[in-house]
Amino acid sequence: MTKARGSLTVRRRKMSSTEDLDYPQLLFQYNNGFLVSKIMFTACELGVFDLLLESEGPLSSDAIAERLGTSASGMERLLDACVGLKLLGVEMKSEGAFYRNTELSNLYLTKSSPKSQYHNLMYYSKTVYLCWHYLTDAVRSEEEMIKFMYGLNAIWSICGRDVIGAFDLSPFTIIYDLGGCAGGLAQECISLYPNSTVTIYDLPKVVQVAKERFVPPEERRITFHEGDFFKDPIPEADLYILARILHDWADDKCMQLLAKIHKACKPGGGVLLVETLLNEDKTGPLETQLYSMNMLVQAEGKERTPAEYSKLLAAAGFREIQVKKTGKLYDAILGRK
Repeated sequence: MTKARGSLTVRRRKMSSTEDLDYPQLLFQYNNGFLVSKIMFTACELGVFDLLLESEGPLSSDAIAERLGTSASGMERLLDACVGLKLLGVEMKSEGAFYRNTELSNLYLTKSSPKSQYHNLMYYSKTVYLCWHYLTDAVRSEEEMIKFMYGLNAIWSICGRDVIGAFDLSPFTIIYDLGGCAGGLAQECISLYPNSTVTIYDLPKVVQVAKERFVPPEERRITFHEGDFFKDPIPEADLYILARILHDWADDKCMQLLAKIHKACKPGGGVLLVETLLNEDKTGPLETQLYSMNMLVQAEGKERTPAEYSKLLAAAGFREIQVKKTGKLYDAILGRK
């Protein structure tokens, strides 16, 4: 009897420990692992930690960029990501942000330290990292676009309801999801708001794959519109969803698209931005800082603060701008016409 009770207690403890795990957060942590490594490698290679060790005090991002010969915007995002990784500290002054090394960086990431790991990190960055880039080639090859669509749908299966439910969207019955891809967010939308219809506006090839693989033919509340919303007309609607779209683009391109949406939007309608938001004080979140660095490598955009997105929306003519942080990976901003 005692042995049976002991076994039951062990099982309960195992179940409890499993239930306590935040599986999505754990997955995102694993997913971003190589971003963390490459940020540390890059800061080491550029000499960020060596410069700050030699300086008489904290330095601004502009000063660091000038002395290391890098772009100002790229260096600022690299430094902010290092703050999130606790490789740097930051102090906000009236002139802006000033950065300094943490003890960890002074000890292990500067070349002059007796405990320096600089050369080991450079080996991983220049040799090991490149080799691992081709790991999947030995397993199988899959079309890049389809992999992206599956990945995005997987994200919305976890985060979609949080952002679609961040505001009451029931007054908006005609909705266009610009760049809606495989339709994961559209399906969350019609699930929460059954009186609404959602049109996925995307490139013809994306629409074709979405119809064939992702959106059931019997789901008539989701329709499709083929085109390039930067170049082609945007139909009139009550609400436009831009989920992970603006972060791809520089401010001028964002303004161009938002102004075009404002012109097409019905009076009283609006636009819903779904993005991962930076803190106003540059302290994180770390995931957002990592994604901003990823935009520097892959596209021309960046992650932004709520104030920066609100400024873009206001400049395009949107008013009554509301920001809702979900506490999850993605947040929501609603602007009204």
